[in-house]
Amino acid sequence: MSGSASPARPALEDRNNKVPIMPKKLIPSVCPYCAVGCGFYLAVEKGRATGVEYMPEHPTGEGSLCPKGNAVLEILNHEERLHYPLRRRGDEWARISWDEALDLVAKGLRKALKAHGGRSLGFLASSRCNNEENYAMQKLARLIGSPNVDNCARLCHSPTVVGLGGSLGTGAMTNNIRDLANATCIFAIGTNLAEAHPVVSRWVQKAKDKGAKIIVADPRITPTSWMSELHLRLKPGSDIELLRGMMKVAVDEGLIDKNFIANRTKGFEELLRSLEGFTVEEASKLTEVPAKDIIKAARIYAKSSSSALLYSMGITQHVCGTDNVRACANLALICGQIGRSGAGIWPMRGQNNVQGTCDVGAIAEFYPGYKRASEPSSLDFFKSAWGASSIPSGPGMTSTEMMDAALDGGISAMYIIGEDPVICDPNTSKTRAALEILDFLVVQDIFLTATAKLADIVLPAAAWAEKDGSYTSMERRVQWVDRAVNPPGEAKEGLWIIREIARRIGIDFNYSSAAEVLQEINRNVPQYKGATRARISKPGGVPWPCPSEDHPGMEILHTERFSTPDGRANIFAVKNVPPAEEPSPEYPILLTTGRIVTHYNGGSMTRRSPSLQELEPELYVEINPEDGKALGIVDGGRILVSSVRGKTVAKAKLTDKVRPGVAFMPFHYQGANLVTSDARDPISKIPEYKMAACKIAPAE
Repeated sequence: MSGSASPARPALEDRNNKVPIMPKKLIPSVCPYCAVGCGFYLAVEKGRATGVEYMPEHPTGEGSLCPKGNAVLEILNHEERLHYPLRRRGDEWARISWDEALDLVAKGLRKALKAHGGRSLGFLASSRCNNEENYAMQKLARLIGSPNVDNCARLCHSPTVVGLGGSLGTGAMTNNIRDLANATCIFAIGTNLAEAHPVVSRWVQKAKDKGAKIIVADPRITPTSWMSELHLRLKPGSDIELLRGMMKVAVDEGLIDKNFIANRTKGFEELLRSLEGFTVEEASKLTEVPAKDIIKAARIYAKSSSSALLYSMGITQHVCGTDNVRACANLALICGQIGRSGAGIWPMRGQNNVQGTCDVGAIAEFYPGYKRASEPSSLDFFKSAWGASSIPSGPGMTSTEMMDAALDGGISAMYIIGEDPVICDPNTSKTRAALEILDFLVVQDIFLTATAKLADIVLPAAAWAEKDGSYTSMERRVQWVDRAVNPPGEAKEGLWIIREIARRIGIDFNYSSAAEVLQEINRNVPQYKGATRARISKPGGVPWPCPSEDHPGMEILHTERFSTPDGRANIFAVKNVPPAEEPSPEYPILLTTGRIVTHYNGGSMTRRSPSLQELEPELYVEINPEDGKALGIVDGGRILVSSVRGKTVAKAKLTDKVRPGVAFMPFHYQGANLVTSDARDPISKIPEYKMAACKIAPAE
């Protein structure tokens, strides 16, 4: 079936009343939750989405959906969807017309522009919106004169963009997801994919069924670790030491791929020097993983005919997140485990279009197609492409830097689309204070989120199934979604909203459709050149890079050369950096955060989904029973979690899944990020969500 709605069949007829009965239409769609990009069909009857039917022909999902995918209609048809533009009047909201709302937005942005210049404006694009909306958003920001455009990749995988990009030339998944079934070893470090990306675990299981060895490195016992034959329960924050230990074994035992290193990489000699004097015993001491297990893991990974390395936010969300990613790349490169079927690096991305949002330039360091915002050639290219006399050089401020600048008066107005930094950013109190102090804030979303409640103007947006556009999954698969149903009330497609705001500011965005924006992306983003609407409308779309309309798209990257200027991968000598915050007598517990299967991101959608909310209705913290006993905490009891930044109340879950001295909290709930750390990696600027010192006590 094509990407367009199937033709309506002739109306059936009720023989008694002679009333035509319109049959349902099945319209292809893509899941709006995680970045796996599973396809399904929306059943539409009388203009309303009434069901979900599986798409067995989809190359990645093969008809499977996780609990969130099965529950998508609960948020699409939710009673709390925003229907009309809203204007703040004191502590109340007033419904206003679109003309008034758009005029007020344009006025607020123009006022800041006139008073303080383009760099006083901040723009947050959305990894939940389609490529066309995000391309238009970053283009609007830059044509206004602001380099400050970013998205939630800053909080989850910015180390992949800059770290893996620096190592391999491309900050993206090297192989497609189904190729995991061809791996003979799968090494998952810092990722609980069985919960965060359940459909991916099906491909891991297929590999295991064929004899693949599964190694998991994670401080917690998780559903992913249950799949492994070797679980490395490392000390939180010691990932680089584990990876260096494995590299040391590979070097000392002659398990490295010397030909691959000599012909396709540079920097290996510096890595060797950094490993001099380092021992597996030292790695064991630093990671608290037995030396024999580090040796076993290294041997399995290096000797395997095709080893896959998977990582996620357990690797990236550290003050050394970029070097963590580089260390992952180093291990793959020195063992020659990249550029072949079953061998590569799989960054497990979180939101449905986080890859595409970065691809089309809605990120502080890059213009579309990863053209560096600091290079004059990038500016020259887009000035010509956009017919602009000037556009700002970058990099601009990242999302969290914009919050700092708001507090200091450097950012006076913000336009936020589909993101909820009040819930998702670390150190919630600081983020809230930053947004409250702005001269002007406009939020565009499908619900009245915690961030939207702070806005001056709220714009009701269409959800994924209510608009046309393309999305790019974490395996670089570009897929088109046709509008299946109309938005509720007066809600509008994001592209229409951005276009109308641009026009009122004096910028002619003469786009008649998302397809027209995609054509501009095809022209200006080389990786997307052949990813035309006709081609990406089929189930499964086309992976990038797709350099021409007759190219099938590249399923596996770096088969012959890397995407660096000289075609060689860069090996970086990295050493561990201690966390910004260590446990202390006052704050003796190390708190880490992560995903659970029933919820997604900041929970603005899943916590409104009755079937998902019923399974995990409230914030909880996993605590080791030894700690629970010492602190007087009972299983299921209310606890107060405090850090130097704030405190929150949660339910206690006593479990051996976490080590003594460590607690785990899912980040999907309001209140979770009141206590998390906003210390940042100096390179990628990602916050260190994974390491926060806290104290836990029974709640009064």
